[in-house]
Amino acid sequence: QVQLAESGGGLVQPGGSLRLSCAASGSIFKINAMGWYRQAPGKGRELVATITSSGSTNYADSVKGRFTISRDNAKNTVNLQMNSLKPEDTAVYYCNLEGLNYYSDLPFRSWGQGTQVTVSS
Repeated sequence: QVQLAESGGGLVQPGGSLRLSCAASGSIFKINAMGWYRQAPGKGRELVATITSSGSTNYADSVKGRFTISRDNAKNTVNLQMNSLKPEDTAVYYCNLEGLNYYSDLPFRSWGQGTQVTVSS
């Protein structure tokens, strides 16, 4: 089983920055992609950014140019640098991992517990 440990959430003023980190641990696995999703109260979970093991990235239009996703495959970690934060970025951010069991090659998906990001003056 794979567990995802998230950190870096908090309260920041508009225009400020936060850096989220997510580390995967547990069973031996291969990472296909890792990413971040977010969910505000009363709204569905939406994709923020994803990155494949080869480095290909995808961003939501609302964060493109402000957020940067990166990964360290050797450490099974993914980071999200969030700059120029806006109040509408306020949400619970969830780390996500898509992977393959190292031995069976069976796919799986894991989710973190979520970390709160609040952008307010």
